[in-house]
Amino acid sequence: MRDGFVDTLIELADEDERVMLVTADLGFGIFNKYVERFPERFLNVGVAEQNMIGISTGLALDGWKIFAYSIGNFSTLRCLEQIRNDACYHGANVNVVCSGGGFTYGNLGMSHHATEDISIMRALPGLTMVVPCDRFETRHAVRALVTTPGVGYLRIEKQVPIDTSGLGIPYQIGKARRLRDGRDVTIIGAGGVVTDALTAAEELSKQNISARVVSMHTLTPVDVDEIRDAVTTTRAILTVEENQVSGGLGGAVAEVCVETGIGVKFRRLGLAGVYSAIVGNQQFLRDYYGVGATAISAAVRELIG
Repeated sequence: MRDGFVDTLIELADEDERVMLVTADLGFGIFNKYVERFPERFLNVGVAEQNMIGISTGLALDGWKIFAYSIGNFSTLRCLEQIRNDACYHGANVNVVCSGGGFTYGNLGMSHHATEDISIMRALPGLTMVVPCDRFETRHAVRALVTTPGVGYLRIEKQVPIDTSGLGIPYQIGKARRLRDGRDVTIIGAGGVVTDALTAAEELSKQNISARVVSMHTLTPVDVDEIRDAVTTTRAILTVEENQVSGGLGGAVAEVCVETGIGVKFRRLGLAGVYSAIVGNQQFLRDYYGVGATAISAAVRELIG
């Protein structure tokens, strides 16, 4: 995903001289090609994420199309006030990039586990939040965000082993992508954990359970129509995310389900009111906190009896 972001950013900068990258002393090595080609449109503000957002807002209000890059919680929670007061309130074209969503930096511990950002950023009015599941969605999301009015939030990871580009499913902000169809249950995921949802769906098929898998890559605005369709055409809905279940993807889907007025079996998988207090690689932490393929399969079986 990260390489997809960088490659697309270079393409956009080549096409539009107003595109600019701002970083908080991170990204060295991966941004070398960008810096070599567009040195005048690269700004390293140092280890000062709050200043990064303030400066980015000023540049955006002067006509620049900004991508403000840092890892995990540093681009969001550390500078939430500046994102809210400076960028969002003024509707600036600042695209905040979190590289390392969820448990991407699992070995670095809780301070680097981005597991509350979806819930918190989702509450900001006027912010478009995109959580792609692979390189294909990342590249299209970057192109879409640069022309989307207001503040964007792009939450990406490092290596994701799936490639949905060959499925023939178009990408559009606010329109979920149904990666696999099914009639028994709809599994809705956001981010790289969609990989585990697809793995679980394949395993469930061997048990004669037909699972639909949806990549809800846009959290704000969420795809209401896709959720309503799941309520009316499948027997149950399961959401999965590398984030707190409170207020995250599961919360967004639950709100739509309730507002349809039609009952449906429903369950959320994610962190349930705890901090990720252990360390390990991303897949280890997914499994440990119950959002991996095994936990998804078990939850589906419980849901549909």
